[in-house]
Amino acid sequence: AADAAHFLHPFTDHQGLAAKGARIITRADGIYLWDNDGHRILDAMSGLWCVNVGYGQRALVDAATKQLQTLPFYNAFFQTATPPAIELAELLAEVTPPQFQRVFFSGSGSEGNDTVVRMVRRYWDILGQPQRQVIISRHNAYHGSTMAGASLGGMAGMHAQGGLPIPGIVHIGQPHAWERGAAMSKEEFGVVAARWLEAKILEVGADQVAAFIGEPVQGAGGVIIPPASYWPEIQRICDRHGILLVSDEVICGFGRTGAWFGCETFGFRPDLMTFAKGVTSGYVPLGGVMVGDRVARVLVEQGGEFAHGYTYSGHPVACAVGVANIRLIQQLDLVRHVHDDVGPYLAERYAELATHPLVGEAETCGLMGALQLVDGKSGDGHGRAFDPALEVGMLCRGHCFREGVIMRAVGDRMIIAPPLVITRAQIDEMVALIRRCLDLTLADLQARGCVH
Repeated sequence: AADAAHFLHPFTDHQGLAAKGARIITRADGIYLWDNDGHRILDAMSGLWCVNVGYGQRALVDAATKQLQTLPFYNAFFQTATPPAIELAELLAEVTPPQFQRVFFSGSGSEGNDTVVRMVRRYWDILGQPQRQVIISRHNAYHGSTMAGASLGGMAGMHAQGGLPIPGIVHIGQPHAWERGAAMSKEEFGVVAARWLEAKILEVGADQVAAFIGEPVQGAGGVIIPPASYWPEIQRICDRHGILLVSDEVICGFGRTGAWFGCETFGFRPDLMTFAKGVTSGYVPLGGVMVGDRVARVLVEQGGEFAHGYTYSGHPVACAVGVANIRLIQQLDLVRHVHDDVGPYLAERYAELATHPLVGEAETCGLMGALQLVDGKSGDGHGRAFDPALEVGMLCRGHCFREGVIMRAVGDRMIIAPPLVITRAQIDEMVALIRRCLDLTLADLQARGCVH
């Protein structure tokens, strides 16, 4: 009742939630949560794509406690720095691709992408090309919910509220082979989808375009995993037209895809890289932008003052936890664990779900996965889309809630991103829970006469 009376939740129909009542999560350990009724829940979404090292890691708690006792806050303005911010900046330069030696800290991924907009436009301004203002993104992308972040994202529901997108941001189609590439191989489709970028550059005028931004895998859009041919072609197009390439690694970074960063998994070389979430495993808020040499040299050597920043840029407690978190990822060898062990095992177990009557596609990338729910399967197993009015994804998500596993529904696409510390036995447990929820969803639809 207190929640309904005072707490406005993000992305929520507040009246609907008040009528239903929020589920109150009270504690967590490893990959599991418990609510205030004592129910144990397998968190197959890592909180919100972020609790990579799992819950209850003492090293992160101790790092925060020690820093709170020593120096709970000081800012990075006025020619000032703190030891944790310097240490984390140095460590990030170590674990990111070699072109990244500098970092601009923010409080979140949304703020990081706002920084990207300011930074790429400032870069071209310094180089005497102030007309290069346009940033190209993709439909159904997610880059945050601030004014700039939501504009960079390509979600129609967000653009319908608040006069978005802001000027100078345009969108192309997403590389969703299931949705748009049925008539060709995935590799052929990947090249076709990438060339939508070149068409947009030519439409806008190459001398007007500042950058292209994309998530290596579109997370909140439904775990849209691009064909292997997609990102190399994007790289070629950006190089050809001289525009900056930005990788939004807020979800894919810090081991999620089986490499430290998603751009390494898909083989492209961004000029800027947004991060958040996994940098502290969500224990405290922190985000930022890794700034590649191409951009950093211009900003530092020619740019003078960059009139941009945040009170919490380089927050000492957040940075101390970030250091502890990255050291723990290294100590536990989680990137290799995902790449060599649990990532391939999840792919194997998830492929088994493709045999379910409701599943038209089951795919994974590292420890991200998606199931496309379909209304009957055609000969190639592709299947027909459900009538959106049925809200089949939300029906399935309801069963997940009740059965003790957290999956996310994006339309009729059910997605997961479990903590990187998950074991093979826990993957077995998770897949069994998911299969049960699919069975319950199918039974509901059959009872209502809604499946063919």
